[in-house]
Amino acid sequence: MPRRGWGWRVPDAVLGADRFTYAYPGADAPALADVTLSVAPGELCVVCGASGSGKSTLVRAACGLVPHFHGGEAAGDLKVGGLSVRDHGPSDLASVCGTLLQDPETQVVMSGVRAEVALPLEHRGEPAAAVARGVEEVALALGIGHLLDRRAETLSGGELQRVALAAALVTRPRLLLLDEPTSQLDPVAADELVSLLRRLNEDWGTAVVIAEHRLERCLPAADRVIALAGGRVACDAAPDEFLAWVARGGGTAEALLPPLARLFSLAGLTPLPLSVKEARSALASARIEPQAEAAAPPDRSPARRSPLARRRARRPPAALAFHGVWYELRDGPAILRGVELAVAPGERVALMGRNGAGKSTLLRHARGLLEPTRGMDPARKRALARRLEQLAAAGTAVVVATHDTAFAADLADRVVLMGEGVVIADGHAAEVLGGGWHFATDVARALGGAGGALTPEHGARLLERELVA
Repeated sequence: MPRRGWGWRVPDAVLGADRFTYAYPGADAPALADVTLSVAPGELCVVCGASGSGKSTLVRAACGLVPHFHGGEAAGDLKVGGLSVRDHGPSDLASVCGTLLQDPETQVVMSGVRAEVALPLEHRGEPAAAVARGVEEVALALGIGHLLDRRAETLSGGELQRVALAAALVTRPRLLLLDEPTSQLDPVAADELVSLLRRLNEDWGTAVVIAEHRLERCLPAADRVIALAGGRVACDAAPDEFLAWVARGGGTAEALLPPLARLFSLAGLTPLPLSVKEARSALASARIEPQAEAAAPPDRSPARRSPLARRRARRPPAALAFHGVWYELRDGPAILRGVELAVAPGERVALMGRNGAGKSTLLRHARGLLEPTRGMDPARKRALARRLEQLAAAGTAVVVATHDTAFAADLADRVVLMGEGVVIADGHAAEVLGGGWHFATDVARALGGAGGALTPEHGARLLERELVA
């Protein structure tokens, strides 16, 4: 493969932009400005940037929604499989690319899962046997065979996202476009999805373009990273070169650093790691072994006690309480099964668990805050956490359902882990997120749970003590 960098282009690009500019109707500034890039068959490219940088607009443009659905004005050229998006709309481009947008609930149009996955093949006029085979194959690949006979309205957010992805993949497109595909997936499902995408471009030659904020999930599998800022391409480089570019840039670019790279940057260690494996290897090579007896993260809530102490202590009236809550789908499974849970005034609780565990259903029953970090860059997530802390300090109980372990560690003093409609763990964030595999932060995994460090900031303090010693 040729070296990738600014302006890198290939003649047989499955996606190519030549000074493409687009502005939404009535906008004061273009959402994309003079974008020039190329994606070759079989490449896996991650598109990143702060919220509003143009990531989603680039995906919408590549599938034809911009400008044909959203309107507005376009200049320059953007071609997908040789078809210009200025002359060809979504129906034409669907023969070349599959698309999974940020809100799958608006993308699923059929009432049944099997019918939804079959729809793209039926639109192409495939015979019934080919349609049935295609649906079965993609369902096996994505692990949704058990959902095929379910109604779409009975699915969780993560299940709905996988169904929409299956519909995008069932025609085996040359290009797959995804806008934050891991935002509603639990850690295991997200890792499986990224592995599947890597296999697609390696085995099928499918080019994959992922617009994503959760870079820690995608960088190890990526061939290239394209960073947008203000609608322009700010960096187009290999993942390790991208991290070095972010570290050099500082300022707003620093917000793009994933947790492990941020940990190393704060501790003054180089090179910045792309994965937990690289981080652990680098620490071992430097003979840095944070001690387990190091101080635990500071307890940000004076009222927080150990689970045993909480049971013994006299609790204030609960701000939110569930007692024996059951919820069953009509002619379907039980989503909640006798849930017992109380949240005190001022508590900050992260509600976690695998897809279909009952998190969203529980919050809907409480008329609470609904899956809220979706579409947010790391800087805005931290700002949201600070705002929720202020509400909690004023006595408001905060319950947030999330798959983002880093956000949960930054926000919550208590983590409730659900599985198949029941509470299976309930404790301090350091207890639940500090020593596991899937429901653990990258920092905790890289440091082996030393000192209960969950965040890059606290992990960096542990590493600094080791370096000084």
